[in-house]
Amino acid sequence: MHGERDEDHLSPVERHVERSYVDAEASGYGKPLSRRVRQTQRSVESYLRAGSLPRYMERARDIERGIRTERIRLEHAYRALQEECGQDAREFARRWRGRVRAWDFEQLNQLIREHNEWYPVERNLPLDPRTRDYVKIRGRSYRRTEIGAEWVFEHFPPVPRPVA
Repeated sequence: MHGERDEDHLSPVERHVERSYVDAEASGYGKPLSRRVRQTQRSVESYLRAGSLPRYMERARDIERGIRTERIRLEHAYRALQEECGQDAREFARRWRGRVRAWDFEQLNQLIREHNEWYPVERNLPLDPRTRDYVKIRGRSYRRTEIGAEWVFEHFPPVPRPVA
């Protein structure tokens, strides 16, 4: 009989394919795709990205974690120096300024620089034609300020705090 296949003459691959079509009607095989599914971008990149957070989110999380870690380290160093210097405010201020200026924020600042450079591209932010810059997010710039001595002195001034 022409057009019909005999199960015995099929290769193992062909038999597997034949078996996979048994429940095709119940699975929706051959039905039209929904509008949402048709309009969703399909690419290798989108499939790979679906398995993890976007890089800009990971970087933002790493920056926040880094700032929190540095605050804790600075708090401990600040308190320890207060205990060492006791009531000598001048000595505390001199030594604290020296420590802060020697504090290394390079790794954290590198993440912040990467964020400032790549965030608008990764988020596909639109450009504002008047300013020729990316639009603000909730009225604020997406850019983050690098961490340095000025930031530390805002949070941990060289004037000793009263010990609580």
